[in-house]
Amino acid sequence: MTPRKKVYAAAGTYTISLGSGRKEFHPKKPRPGLEHYIQEAGQGVIAQISDPNVIDECVVSNFMAARFNRQGNLAALMPTIHPSLEFKPSTRVEGACGSGGLGVYTAMKSVLADVADCVLVVGTEVQNTVKAIYGADILAGAGHYASQRKAGHAYFFPAFFADRAGAAYEKYGFEKVRAAMTQWFVNAIEAARRCPQAQEYHNAAEDLYALGNAKPNPKAFADHINVFDCSKVSDGAAGLLICSEEGLAKAGIEKKDAALISGWGTSVADVTKLPEDPTSLATSRSAIEKAMAMAGIGVSELGFAEVHDCFSITGVLMTEATGLVPQGEGYEFVAQGETKPGGRLPMNLSGGLIGHGHYTGGTGVRQTVDVWKQLTGKAEDFQIDVAERSYGLVVSMGGNDKTVVALAMTQAD
Repeated sequence: MTPRKKVYAAAGTYTISLGSGRKEFHPKKPRPGLEHYIQEAGQGVIAQISDPNVIDECVVSNFMAARFNRQGNLAALMPTIHPSLEFKPSTRVEGACGSGGLGVYTAMKSVLADVADCVLVVGTEVQNTVKAIYGADILAGAGHYASQRKAGHAYFFPAFFADRAGAAYEKYGFEKVRAAMTQWFVNAIEAARRCPQAQEYHNAAEDLYALGNAKPNPKAFADHINVFDCSKVSDGAAGLLICSEEGLAKAGIEKKDAALISGWGTSVADVTKLPEDPTSLATSRSAIEKAMAMAGIGVSELGFAEVHDCFSITGVLMTEATGLVPQGEGYEFVAQGETKPGGRLPMNLSGGLIGHGHYTGGTGVRQTVDVWKQLTGKAEDFQIDVAERSYGLVVSMGGNDKTVVALAMTQAD
């Protein structure tokens, strides 16, 4: 399918990813709530445009505010960002950890349908309202709660992805797989140290490899993975504008400050079923293939990617889902540094979910903002040279590879 018109991302911003890795975080002191994060991200977008009245509608992406924060109807919080948003259409979308990608996709559909020229997207989650064990139960809603939760591990999703790691150990060998997972963690923290908003920005550990290679303790956590293999529980939000060409002009945004979304793909698998092959991300691969086919590019034309690394094993499997390397070869690819800046396909340059943090419903928006930053030269200390390979990839994944949005983005022409 060829897009009927051009769609652009612009005016991106995000808040600090607040959690236990930040110096500002204190578990016994009051912390900002949903309203604060929605307003901070939304106002950060508005500060970059000529007139907030040009915003035609709003989309807010969130996973579980009704449980984490006892707050529903988040679409009606968008007018708190600015008086101009009062009485504008506003929609809330949810797709587990892929909610942010769905938020961007939903905004794109309004632009493509000619019902809006400028759509404000804000993705947010505030998760540090409950203890980790209770949060794990809330997040289990990203799987099929009725059939999987009762018999599942107390740490529900870590156990699912520990099973993926265990299957990879058995298939490809423990040392090979473990080396890649540990290197993924090292890369994530090193990247986060270059992004002031990242949760692990303050991480000063000297031997990251030894830390990430800690032996899993099934009695305290999960089989096959340790806590450093996990993404960070976070509070935060990200925002951006999705515009038509006319919308960019209305908002006073020059093409050099926008990124073209040249291809997209969405794929959904049956949430009631476990993956047929736990060493593969079949749904992510499907969405990525659709996005790149629409953009008319091959994987060799990708310059960098923002992928969903809810756990280190997921990040490694994402290298294979892109099609850059065959199944089973992603482990050496990561272990050899090919996803670091300067590698064949740099990934998660601001830290990803493990280093930057994972404010669940907002992560896909934050990933899109980071690709926009790279393509417009606004990534500051984590900027890479995108001149020769100017396509960036976003992969926003929900659940156990069940709901996926992929975006292929490039510099605006």
